[in-house]
Amino acid sequence: MATAAAKKEKKKVTFQWEGKDRSGNRSKGKIDAENIAIAKSLLRKQGINPSKVAKQSSLSLLGSKNKPVKPLDIAFFTRQMATMMKSGVPLLQGLEIVANGTEKVKLKELTYEIRNDVNGGSDFSTALSRHPKYFDDLTCSLVRAGEQSGALETMLDRIATYKEKIESLKAKIKKAMTYPAAVVVVGIIVSAILLVKVVPQFQDIFRSFGADLPAFTLFVIGLSDLAQKYWFFALIGFVLLGFGFTKGMEKSQKFHDAVDRFVLKIPVLGEILYKAAIARFARTLSTTFAAGVPLVSALDSAAGASGNVVFRTAIIQIRNGVSTGQSLQNAVTMTGIYPAMVTQMIAIGEEAGSLDTMLDKIASFYEEEVDNAVDNLSSLLEPLIMVVLGTLVGGLVIAMYLPIFQLGNVV
Repeated sequence: MATAAAKKEKKKVTFQWEGKDRSGNRSKGKIDAENIAIAKSLLRKQGINPSKVAKQSSLSLLGSKNKPVKPLDIAFFTRQMATMMKSGVPLLQGLEIVANGTEKVKLKELTYEIRNDVNGGSDFSTALSRHPKYFDDLTCSLVRAGEQSGALETMLDRIATYKEKIESLKAKIKKAMTYPAAVVVVGIIVSAILLVKVVPQFQDIFRSFGADLPAFTLFVIGLSDLAQKYWFFALIGFVLLGFGFTKGMEKSQKFHDAVDRFVLKIPVLGEILYKAAIARFARTLSTTFAAGVPLVSALDSAAGASGNVVFRTAIIQIRNGVSTGQSLQNAVTMTGIYPAMVTQMIAIGEEAGSLDTMLDKIASFYEEEVDNAVDNLSSLLEPLIMVVLGTLVGGLVIAMYLPIFQLGNVV
C-alpha cells in the first residue's frame, strides 16, 4: 500500500504556464511536474519567471501526445539544451527538464533514452548518434566538436540556429507548393462532383426539350458520361500514381535525381528551389566552418544537406577541387551553377579570413530572397487560380444553362 501511494505521489501531470524569460520577453508553454510548486521551480531553473501555472485539461492533451517527432521538435530540443547549458544547468539535469517540458510522448521517450545513455557513461554526441532518424551526421559531428573543444553550449546554440533557419526555409518552400496544389485539388473535386452528380440532373431536363443541344453542352455531357462510368478507375489511378511516385522517390535514386533536375526547370518554382539550395549550402558551410570543422569535411556535410542532386554533385566537385589545392572561390566558379555574387563574396571572405561570416551573409541574403519570392508567387497565383477555377466551374454551369436560355426558341 505504501509503495502504491509513493508511486501515486510521484506521478507527473502537465501544467500550462505563462511568464517572462531573462530578457523580459513574454513566453508560454507546458511542463511536466509532480505539483505546481515543482513546476515553478523547474521553470525558474530554465530562466523563466512564471506568472501563471495551471494544470492542463485532459481534453487539450488528446491528439498531441502520440504525434511523431518532427525536425522542428529537434530544433526546439537543441535550443532548449543550448539555453539551459548557457545558464549553467548540467547536461543530465537539462535533459531531464526538456523531457518533463514536452507533452509529446515520443519526444519525451527519445529524451529519456538520451539521458539514460549519458548517465551510463556515453558522450552526448554518442548518445545522439544512436538515433540517426532524428540526429543526422552533421549534428553529431558538431556536438562532438563542441565536447572536444569544451564549448558544447556554444555549439548547441549554433546547431539550434542552423536547424531553425533550415526549417524556416523548408516551411517557405512548402508554402509556395502547398497553396496552389490545394486549390487545384479542390477545383478537381468540385468539378468531379458537378460532372457526376449535377450534370446528370440537367440531362433528364434536356431530353424533354426536343431540340438540338449546343456543342459545348454536348461536350460537357460527354465528360459527365465518362466521369460516371470511370470515376472509380480514375480515383484508383490517381491513388496508384501518388503511391508509385512516393515509392519511386524512396526506392529509385535515378528517379529521385530525375525529379530533382526537373523541379529546378519549373518556371518560378524552380527559381525558388534554386535560391533555397544556395541558401542551404551557404548556411551549412557557414555553421560547420565556424565550428572549426575542416573545409573538406564541411563540404561533405554541405553535400549531404543539399537536398538536390544537382547541388550535391556540384558540392562534391567543389570538395574534390579544394582537396587538390584549389581555392574555394575557384572550385565554386568551376561548377557553373552558382551566381557571380556568391563566388565574389566567397573570394572576399577567403582574402579577409572571414569565410564563415561571408557565408552567413550569403545564406541570409538568399533566405530573404526565397521569402520575397514566395510572397510574390502567392500574390501572383491568387488571382490566376481564381480565374482558372472560375473558368472551370463557371464553364460547367454555363454549359448546363445554355439549353435553358434557348428554350424560348423551341417553344
